Amino acid sequence: MFSTIGIAVVILLTSLLGYAARKPDTFRVQRAKSIQAPPEEIFALIFTLINDFHKWGSWSPYEKLDPAMKRTYSGAANGKGAVYEWAGKGKAGEGHMEITEASPRSTVTIKLDFFKPFEGHNMAEFTLEPYGDATNVTWAMQVPNVTL
Repeated sequence: MFSTIGIAVVILLTSLLGYAARKPDTFRVQRAKSIQAPPEEIFALIFTLINDFHKWGSWSPYEKLDPAMKRTYSGAANGKGAVYEWAGKGKAGEGHMEITEASPRSTVTIKLDFFKPFEGHNMAEFTLEPYGDATNVTWAMQVPNVTL
């Protein structure tokens, strides 16, 4: 009886470990929206807002979590090499962002590090693609899988 249970437990654990070993190292979260406006207008507006951390307060919902949080800017004024650090209380937490790629009219890639209330190291990407008279705007985040 105990040997049958022991064999079943070993088979179950082996199956579980085999499944976990096949998981990818990262997963991707993505949201997209098509905006009915000429691409040149969307590129001019959105690229300017996402490529300059000084302007994030005008659109980012996270900026409103703690209006009193401390913000620090360094590196380039905007675009590749621009750095933004924040330190707040509560949900805003503490973190660091750096623009690692900025291709006008198409992509902004950001290395995003959270320190508090939890630690996380991710890559975020904003992509703008013309689609007829509209523009597809995509936000995606590449997140490492957590090993338990």
